[in-house]
Amino acid sequence: MIRRFKQSDMEQILQIWLSASQKAHDFIKKDFWESKVDDMRDIYLPASETYVYDEGGTIKGFVSLYEETLAAMFVSMVDQGRGIGKQLMVKAKQVRENLSLSVYKENNKSIEFYKKCGFKIKLEQIDGHTGMSELLMVFSPL
Repeated sequence: MIRRFKQSDMEQILQIWLSASQKAHDFIKKDFWESKVDDMRDIYLPASETYVYDEGGTIKGFVSLYEETLAAMFVSMVDQGRGIGKQLMVKAKQVRENLSLSVYKENNKSIEFYKKCGFKIKLEQIDGHTGMSELLMVFSPL
C-alpha cells in the first residue's frame, strides 16, 4: 500500500536511498552518497512531501515531491522490477499535475523508466554537487 511518510519510516527510507543511489550511480564514488545521508535525513526529506510503499510494515520504496519537482524516487534493490516504481509514479501524478526531475545522463535505466512514464527530456545541465551531466525531464498531462 502507498501511504504518507511517517517519521518512524526514516531509517528504512535512508537505507533504500543509500543502497539504491550507490548502485544506480556507480559512476560516482560511494563515499559521496554516504556523505549525503545526514542532508537527506535533516534537510531534504523533511522539506518534501513523501509517500512510501509499505508492504506488511516494511518499506519497499518511496517518492518525495518538492513543489512540482519529483525530488527522489527509489525502490529497494531486492524489490525492483515488481512494479513498485510504477505505482509510486502514479501516486506522484495524482498529487501533482506537472512534474520535473533531474537524472544523471549516465543513469540509462532510470531515464528509460521516466520516458515510459511520459517524461520528456527538456535540457542537459551540470549537477553542481558532482559536476556530472544530468538531464532535466518534464511531465505534463497535456
